[in-house]
Amino acid sequence: MPPPDLSGLRCLVLGSTSGIGRATALSLAASGADVIVHGRRSREAAKAVSAECLRLGSARSAVLMADLADRDAGDRLIDEAWTLWDGLDAWLHLAGADTLTGPGADLHFDAKLDLLWSVDVVSTLRLCRRVGALMKQQGRGTILTMGWDQAETGMEGDSGELFAATKGAIMCLTRSLSLSLAPEVRVNCLAPGWIKTSWGEQASDDWQRRAVSEAPLARWGTPDDVAEVARFLVGPSADFLTGQIVRINGGAIR
Repeated sequence: MPPPDLSGLRCLVLGSTSGIGRATALSLAASGADVIVHGRRSREAAKAVSAECLRLGSARSAVLMADLADRDAGDRLIDEAWTLWDGLDAWLHLAGADTLTGPGADLHFDAKLDLLWSVDVVSTLRLCRRVGALMKQQGRGTILTMGWDQAETGMEGDSGELFAATKGAIMCLTRSLSLSLAPEVRVNCLAPGWIKTSWGEQASDDWQRRAVSEAPLARWGTPDDVAEVARFLVGPSADFLTGQIVRINGGAIR
């Protein structure tokens, strides 16, 4: 199938300065969507992604910054994004706290839990509810959230427990929110498996072997693999899909 024509679709991609969010913003842009790039720390990184969106095909692109751990900042983000282009057609809530690399990896368990719960769960619940209400009022829209395939099956260890609890909450929220916002607004959840983002690039040899061996397709997933599914889900070909958890994991069944 050819890529969908998303010309004029007004999209905001949360967490789009790197990884899956960046790949998704660029994929949407390549199909002609207007893309708001969201970042937390580096405006320069966000501006670079926005410029690339314009180069690839977006007629319009903009940058908005917000720390999603700050509830007021999240509310301002919705106000600014909704006002910018007089509404939004797609809200892709792909941002999440990084507790696997950088400073977050050195936090103790309780601090990681607090950070993940605030950034991943609370912001997804609050912001998707609010933007969903605005979309329902305008009569159309689509929302994507970010889950994790192993939240449904379980994984051992601290990270497994943390991500199962937080991403599992988001997946359950997605199903309920899709019912609250139907029929005007569709809500679906991406549930990636082993995707080679920054953590995967530096993972140990044991993790490299595990990621490949657990997928019947025998490779790591890439941010582009997830981005292609996201692009499909916000496009017109997915008009009869809502409340779904879409596993993007090379066929892994754990």
